[in-house]
Amino acid sequence: MATIRVETVVGRSADEVWDAVADVGAVHRRLLPGRVADVRLDGDTRVLTMPDGSRVTELILAVDHTLRRMAYSVVEGQRLPLTYHHAAFEVVPDGDRSRLVWVTDVLPHGLAPAVRARVERGIVEMAATLEAAGQNGSA
Repeated sequence: MATIRVETVVGRSADEVWDAVADVGAVHRRLLPGRVADVRLDGDTRVLTMPDGSRVTELILAVDHTLRRMAYSVVEGQRLPLTYHHAAFEVVPDGDRSRLVWVTDVLPHGLAPAVRARVERGIVEMAATLEAAGQNGSA
């Protein structure tokens, strides 16, 4: 199994960043506006609708407020032919800022470079969205 780990510093407190990450039904507003058009929750299942109308179904595995960790698995609709996907976000305090860490495990190994490119782009977009929300006075 290939593991991809990316992280970035976000100019917001860990509590503020965690509040957005833990709000699993609002990823389209709080983390990836423009990349995700809508979100529907059904129990532990989250369905992301993309701007082109395609959908990705994820199983929310954990939202741990003590550890500031949210884990999920893509179970349907991925654009890459992955046979396994598991990912987790962790929010780590860093003074008055925070580090957002995203770890993703995938199979087959050969798709790791494509997945890495996506998560590297995604974490940059999330950090920019979170920082802009802080400048606008919202979370």
